[in-house]
Amino acid sequence: MDYVIGKLLGFAMVLTRTSVFFITGPVFSWQSIPSTVKIAMTVLVSIFFCTVCPVGIDANRVSTVEAVLYLCNEALYGLALGLVAILVFSVVKFAGQIVEREMGLAMAEILDPMTGEMAQPLGMFLEMVFILLLLSANGHHLLLLVLSRSYEVFPAGRIPAISALANGVLEAGSTLLMAGLRLAAPILGAFLLLNVVLAVLARVAQEMNILLISLSMRVALGFVVVVVLFIPFLNGFVGEFAEWMGKLLPL
Repeated sequence: MDYVIGKLLGFAMVLTRTSVFFITGPVFSWQSIPSTVKIAMTVLVSIFFCTVCPVGIDANRVSTVEAVLYLCNEALYGLALGLVAILVFSVVKFAGQIVEREMGLAMAEILDPMTGEMAQPLGMFLEMVFILLLLSANGHHLLLLVLSRSYEVFPAGRIPAISALANGVLEAGSTLLMAGLRLAAPILGAFLLLNVVLAVLARVAQEMNILLISLSMRVALGFVVVVVLFIPFLNGFVGEFAEWMGKLLPL
């Protein structure tokens, strides 16, 4: 009986880390995926990792209190992995929101079918383009590979120190800001040049309605720069996303 309980505890720890990672991470947590598919996918992946990866503790000699603590540790580790993944994944959406504010479209909101939350249309469009590029490059396999590496480095029952988990999440947050600003930098430069041109026009032709003209010019310039500069950069960011994931995850 102790052997059976030990096997069940090992599976429960693997299932806890996997399910929390799928709930908080990108792609697998989308609301557009049916709940039954998510549950079946989580259980199947957990069974696979449970049979392939060894348990890092002697589950046959664990008390009830220790079992609860091990499950909490696995949930914490899965949460940290998911947060790092979703923060790096949100770089494109964050850059799109910066562009929308410069274009004056920050008030436009529609329902995001992936997350079920309200989002700006341009940022959501850029995120969908990035998702298509990521899936075409087997990005969902990358997330499963990350989960597999976590079990190789830290088997079920063993996790990194809390400081390492917190440091990984904080570095992912700073990466979100830096990479998002870097993606939006060419567009910010174009809008800065547009502001200078509008300021010169306001001084030269004072009878011109600069406010009315600037609104249409901002929208037009934003779409042109997004198509010419932003979208081509997304293909390169797919490889950079995989590189950031390898650097920031607490593995």
